[in-house]
Amino acid sequence: MGDDREIELIGRIDRALARIEAAVARRPAMPAVAPDDGRAAAIAEAHRALRAKVESAISQIDRLIAAGEQG
Repeated sequence: MGDDREIELIGRIDRALARIEAAVARRPAMPAVAPDDGRAAAIAEAHRALRAKVESAISQIDRLIAAGEQG
């Protein structure tokens, strides 16, 4: 029963990633931002912070899956 739930979870994650990739492919290119207006640095910092949160969440999911496989 647990295996079915894990397989379903992995399927949901795969479908979510596919939707994200499709959305990124469809979005228009961002306009160039002047490097001296500060917005580019703010966007880059926000991107780094978001990326760190996503990496942390993925690591947590990996640990939960690994713990489920061992248990």
